[in-house]
Amino acid sequence: MTLTATSDQATSAPTLRRLYIVRFVFAALWAALLASLGPDLKPATKILLFLYPAFDVAAAIVDAKTSRTTRSTKALYANMAISTAAAIGLAIAGTAGTAGASGTANALRVWGAWAIAAGLVQLAVALLRRSMGGQWPMILSGGISVLAGASFLADSAKTDPSLKVLAGYAALGGIFFLVSALRLPRAAR
Repeated sequence: MTLTATSDQATSAPTLRRLYIVRFVFAALWAALLASLGPDLKPATKILLFLYPAFDVAAAIVDAKTSRTTRSTKALYANMAISTAAAIGLAIAGTAGTAGASGTANALRVWGAWAIAAGLVQLAVALLRRSMGGQWPMILSGGISVLAGASFLADSAKTDPSLKVLAGYAALGGIFFLVSALRLPRAAR
Protein backbone atom coordinates (compact mmCIF):
# COMPACT_ATOMS: atom_id res chain seq x y z
CA MET A 1 0.00 0.00 0.00
CA THR A 2 1.34 3.43 -0.86
CA LEU A 3 2.05 6.21 1.60
CA THR A 4 -0.85 8.23 0.13
CA ALA A 5 -3.34 5.42 0.67
CA THR A 6 -2.12 4.97 4.25
CA SER A 7 -2.35 8.72 4.86
CA ASP A 8 -5.87 8.79 3.38
CA GLN A 9 -6.88 5.93 5.66
CA ALA A 10 -5.55 7.81 8.69
CA THR A 11 -7.54 10.92 7.76
CA SER A 12 -10.70 8.90 7.14
CA ALA A 13 -10.49 7.10 10.51
CA PRO A 14 -12.24 9.89 12.52
CA THR A 15 -15.13 10.01 10.03
CA LEU A 16 -15.42 6.21 10.04
CA ARG A 17 -15.38 6.26 13.83
CA ARG A 18 -18.36 8.64 13.90
CA LEU A 19 -20.14 6.62 11.21
CA TYR A 20 -19.61 3.39 13.15
CA ILE A 21 -21.00 4.98 16.32
CA VAL A 22 -24.08 6.19 14.42
CA ARG A 23 -24.49 2.69 12.99
CA PHE A 24 -24.28 1.22 16.51
CA VAL A 25 -26.97 3.59 17.83
CA PHE A 26 -29.22 2.92 14.83
CA ALA A 27 -28.81 -0.87 15.14
CA ALA A 28 -29.51 -0.81 18.88
CA LEU A 29 -32.66 1.29 18.47
CA TRP A 30 -33.81 -0.75 15.48
CA ALA A 31 -33.30 -4.03 17.35
CA ALA A 32 -35.22 -2.76 20.38
CA LEU A 33 -38.12 -1.60 18.19
CA LEU A 34 -38.25 -4.86 16.24
CA ALA A 35 -38.14 -6.95 19.42
CA SER A 36 -40.99 -4.92 20.89
CA LEU A 37 -43.19 -5.54 17.83
CA GLY A 38 -43.20 -9.31 18.15
CA PRO A 39 -42.43 -12.14 15.75
CA ASP A 40 -45.04 -11.42 13.06
CA LEU A 41 -45.03 -9.26 9.94
CA LYS A 42 -47.05 -6.18 10.94
CA PRO A 43 -47.17 -2.81 9.11
CA ALA A 44 -44.64 -1.27 11.53
CA THR A 45 -42.41 -4.32 11.15
CA LYS A 46 -42.51 -3.99 7.37
CA ILE A 47 -41.32 -0.38 7.67
CA LEU A 48 -38.51 -1.39 10.02
CA LEU A 49 -37.42 -4.20 7.71
CA PHE A 50 -37.20 -1.76 4.81
CA LEU A 51 -35.38 0.88 6.88
CA TYR A 52 -32.46 -1.31 7.94
CA PRO A 53 -31.00 -1.96 4.46
CA ALA A 54 -31.99 1.57 3.38
CA PHE A 55 -29.91 2.92 6.27
CA ASP A 56 -27.10 0.59 5.20
CA VAL A 57 -27.17 2.22 1.74
CA ALA A 58 -26.92 5.69 3.30
CA ALA A 59 -24.04 4.57 5.53
CA ALA A 60 -22.22 3.03 2.56
CA ILE A 61 -22.58 6.32 0.65
CA VAL A 62 -20.99 8.23 3.52
CA ASP A 63 -18.29 5.57 3.82
CA ALA A 64 -17.55 5.68 0.08
CA LYS A 65 -17.25 9.47 0.10
CA THR A 66 -14.85 9.21 3.02
CA SER A 67 -12.86 6.40 1.41
CA ARG A 68 -12.69 7.74 -2.16
CA THR A 69 -8.99 7.15 -2.57
CA THR A 70 -8.84 3.71 -0.96
CA ARG A 71 -9.26 0.30 -2.56
CA SER A 72 -12.48 -0.37 -0.62
CA THR A 73 -14.63 1.97 -2.74
CA LYS A 74 -15.67 -0.64 -5.32
CA ALA A 75 -16.80 -3.02 -2.59
CA LEU A 76 -18.78 -0.19 -0.97
CA TYR A 77 -20.56 0.46 -4.28
CA ALA A 78 -21.37 -3.25 -4.44
CA ASN A 79 -22.76 -2.99 -0.91
CA MET A 80 -24.98 -0.08 -1.97
CA ALA A 81 -26.41 -2.15 -4.82
CA ILE A 82 -26.93 -5.21 -2.62
CA SER A 83 -28.60 -3.22 0.16
CA THR A 84 -30.80 -1.34 -2.32
CA ALA A 85 -31.94 -4.67 -3.76
CA ALA A 86 -32.60 -5.95 -0.23
CA ALA A 87 -34.68 -2.88 0.67
CA ILE A 88 -36.74 -3.33 -2.50
CA GLY A 89 -37.03 -7.07 -1.90
CA LEU A 90 -38.20 -6.52 1.67
CA ALA A 91 -40.72 -3.92 0.53
CA ILE A 92 -42.08 -6.42 -2.01
CA ALA A 93 -42.05 -9.29 0.50
CA GLY A 94 -43.96 -7.09 2.93
CA THR A 95 -46.60 -5.85 0.47
CA ALA A 96 -47.07 -8.72 -1.96
CA GLY A 97 -50.24 -9.86 -0.25
CA THR A 98 -48.34 -12.34 1.89
CA ALA A 99 -49.66 -12.70 5.39
CA GLY A 100 -48.83 -14.81 8.38
CA ALA A 101 -46.05 -17.34 8.26
CA SER A 102 -45.56 -17.09 4.48
CA GLY A 103 -44.96 -13.32 4.64
CA THR A 104 -42.54 -13.77 7.52
CA ALA A 105 -40.79 -16.58 5.64
CA ASN A 106 -40.44 -14.39 2.54
CA ALA A 107 -38.97 -11.56 4.61
CA LEU A 108 -36.53 -13.99 6.25
CA ARG A 109 -35.46 -15.31 2.83
CA VAL A 110 -34.72 -11.82 1.53
CA TRP A 111 -32.97 -10.85 4.77
CA GLY A 112 -30.94 -14.06 4.75
CA ALA A 113 -29.75 -13.57 1.16
CA TRP A 114 -28.89 -9.96 1.98
CA ALA A 115 -27.02 -10.91 5.16
CA ILE A 116 -24.90 -13.39 3.21
CA ALA A 117 -24.07 -10.98 0.36
CA ALA A 118 -23.56 -7.94 2.59
CA GLY A 119 -21.48 -10.00 5.01
CA LEU A 120 -19.14 -11.06 2.21
CA VAL A 121 -18.76 -7.43 1.13
CA GLN A 122 -18.19 -6.28 4.74
CA LEU A 123 -15.53 -8.95 5.07
CA ALA A 124 -13.83 -7.78 1.85
CA VAL A 125 -13.90 -4.11 2.89
CA ALA A 126 -12.50 -4.90 6.34
CA LEU A 127 -9.72 -7.01 4.85
CA LEU A 128 -8.81 -4.16 2.50
CA ARG A 129 -8.69 -1.80 5.49
CA ARG A 130 -6.60 -4.05 7.73
CA SER A 131 -3.70 -1.62 7.69
CA MET A 132 -5.98 1.08 9.12
CA GLY A 133 -6.44 -0.98 12.27
CA GLY A 134 -9.61 -1.56 14.21
CA GLN A 135 -10.96 -3.89 11.53
CA TRP A 136 -10.99 -7.23 13.34
CA PRO A 137 -14.51 -6.59 14.66
CA MET A 138 -15.64 -5.85 11.09
CA ILE A 139 -13.95 -9.01 9.80
CA LEU A 140 -15.72 -11.07 12.46
CA SER A 141 -19.00 -9.29 11.82
CA GLY A 142 -18.83 -10.00 8.09
CA GLY A 143 -18.16 -13.68 8.70
CA ILE A 144 -20.93 -13.95 11.29
CA SER A 145 -23.32 -12.17 8.92
CA VAL A 146 -22.73 -14.87 6.30
CA LEU A 147 -23.47 -17.61 8.84
CA ALA A 148 -26.50 -15.75 10.22
CA GLY A 149 -27.86 -15.27 6.70
CA ALA A 150 -27.70 -19.01 6.12
CA SER A 151 -29.51 -19.50 9.44
CA PHE A 152 -32.26 -17.06 8.39
CA LEU A 153 -32.73 -18.97 5.15
CA ALA A 154 -33.07 -22.19 7.16
CA ASP A 155 -35.48 -20.52 9.61
CA SER A 156 -37.67 -19.39 6.71
CA ALA A 157 -38.51 -23.06 6.04
CA LYS A 158 -39.94 -23.58 9.53
CA THR A 159 -43.69 -23.87 9.96
CA ASP A 160 -43.85 -20.81 12.21
CA PRO A 161 -40.85 -18.58 11.43
CA SER A 162 -40.14 -15.54 13.60
CA LEU A 163 -38.61 -12.19 12.76
CA LYS A 164 -37.33 -11.73 16.32
CA VAL A 165 -34.04 -13.39 15.33
CA LEU A 166 -33.31 -10.28 13.24
CA ALA A 167 -33.25 -8.12 16.37
CA GLY A 168 -30.38 -10.18 17.77
CA TYR A 169 -28.56 -10.01 14.44
CA ALA A 170 -28.86 -6.20 14.33
CA ALA A 171 -27.84 -5.80 17.98
CA LEU A 172 -24.74 -7.96 17.53
CA GLY A 173 -23.82 -6.11 14.33
CA GLY A 174 -24.18 -2.82 16.19
CA ILE A 175 -21.86 -4.03 18.93
CA PHE A 176 -19.24 -4.92 16.34
CA PHE A 177 -19.52 -1.39 14.88
CA LEU A 178 -19.07 0.09 18.36
CA VAL A 179 -16.01 -2.03 19.12
CA SER A 180 -14.48 -1.11 15.77
CA ALA A 181 -15.23 2.58 16.39
CA LEU A 182 -13.48 2.42 19.74
CA ARG A 183 -10.46 0.75 18.16
CA LEU A 184 -10.12 3.13 15.19
CA PRO A 185 -8.75 6.18 17.06
CA ARG A 186 -5.85 4.13 18.42
CA ALA A 187 -5.04 2.96 14.93
CA ALA A 188 -5.18 6.51 13.55
CA ARG A 189 -2.60 7.85 16.01
